[in-house]
Amino acid sequence: MDKKHKNIDKKIISFIPDGEFYYQKGLKAMQRERLDEAHKYLQRAVELSPNDPLILMQYGILIMEEGMFEEAYEILSAAHGLDPAQEDIIFYLAEVHAHLGLLRDAKIYAEKYISLAPDGPLADDSMEIIDFAEQEEAFFQDDEMPDSEVYFLQEKARRLMESGDFEEAIEILEAIIVDYPDFWAAYNNLALAYFYVGKINPAKELLYDVLDKNKGNIHALCNLAVFYYYEKEKDELEEMLELLLKIKPYQFVHRYKLGATFALVGKHKEAYGWLRSLQRRGFEGDAGYYFWLAHSAYFSGNETVAKESYKRLVELDPSKEGLEPWKNVDASSKLESYEQDRDFLLSKITNKYRSERLLGFYLLGKSAHKQEIISHPTLIDIDKLSVIEQLFLAQSLNYDFKVENEFDHSFMRAVETTDLIYDNYKPLNKQGTHLFQMWFTLCEMALLRSYPFRNPAALAAATDYMFQSSRYKGVTKKAVAETYGISVPTLTKYVSELIEFLPHFNA
Repeated sequence: MDKKHKNIDKKIISFIPDGEFYYQKGLKAMQRERLDEAHKYLQRAVELSPNDPLILMQYGILIMEEGMFEEAYEILSAAHGLDPAQEDIIFYLAEVHAHLGLLRDAKIYAEKYISLAPDGPLADDSMEIIDFAEQEEAFFQDDEMPDSEVYFLQEKARRLMESGDFEEAIEILEAIIVDYPDFWAAYNNLALAYFYVGKINPAKELLYDVLDKNKGNIHALCNLAVFYYYEKEKDELEEMLELLLKIKPYQFVHRYKLGATFALVGKHKEAYGWLRSLQRRGFEGDAGYYFWLAHSAYFSGNETVAKESYKRLVELDPSKEGLEPWKNVDASSKLESYEQDRDFLLSKITNKYRSERLLGFYLLGKSAHKQEIISHPTLIDIDKLSVIEQLFLAQSLNYDFKVENEFDHSFMRAVETTDLIYDNYKPLNKQGTHLFQMWFTLCEMALLRSYPFRNPAALAAATDYMFQSSRYKGVTKKAVAETYGISVPTLTKYVSELIEFLPHFNA
């Protein structure tokens, strides 16, 4: 290589950005209050220089200012591990602990900063943290002040549960209750994790144990109510709800738990009362809080609050945009109609017969409970669904279909037929659900036999006529045919075709 090329290579190499380069750009962006830019630069700086404590500290400060306190704690702790004597890192550890409510540890770190830098630029701020922690400690018993290690183990387990990794969460929570036998939050979350992986009896026994040792534990009572609800233990649920209705907690966390529990089991008026009371007292909730407030407000007739709450939810979690409970719900649909009856939907979705499950999946797309039900980690197991079920569920979730073969065309025409029937019977009453049960029995068999569903209007009319004529006198083909805009001979033809798909029972 000649001298000229060597010089060019040296210039190129010297301009390759490193962690320090992005760190300085991040600091400049922060000074100009361009926080989005600062976040990108500092994140890149951390990726390039993961062992630089000052870069980690600055990124942790920015993350903390953005309100992501758990993440900030992890970053600042990593920085402290790299440089345990760095005074500024110690101060910001005090600050992040204070934000998280871990006041004992916040005070320890603030006092450590004062001892290292009594005249340092952050000494006054450290004293404020110490004063605040001492004032707050007066309102708590010693065993109510959480230890930072167990708190973050608990938070890690909670995040694992939210992402569906229940087995790893169970390992962490089981370890916590061994080391911290009086940390009741871990017991409650472990019970939920057990329940979600199908360990129903161990989950209940764990909560009974909590209530035996910590009588009146509101989280344990609420979790039991949820278990009774999903297990359809109506007597136990009613008894538990009677007890919960009598409880009048003062703490925000207990009011939130009660409100969310009432919302989940369908007591929307009671849920709205608790959740709205928090908002009136200045409570700034998380995404889950606004999700349940929006739902309980909508189902208790407070649509303005519902829409305001959902708007706030989308600000906190943009992925929820377009998933409002009232989205795709027909304006004529009533809250008491069957597509808005959550217990009815759940009974269909979890039914042992596939045709009944198909009905549940179809109506899910018409229900304000759609997002709530599909968000539950165990109600719908996609891997256990047949192809037909997966298609109807996908259709309800508004997935775009790529029609590639004749079966795809047949399925889309089957959906069109179902929509035509629904348009004539919405909002669904009891009679409408019986018609749909018959239709999905026919539809399932027809799809399995590769029936082409060539004329959706005629198929909808034929189904409607077969249903009505088997139950009521005076039903004429002419009247039904006119309803769907087809001729009587066409109706007769498709009645004959559909009869072939009726189940035959041995005498």
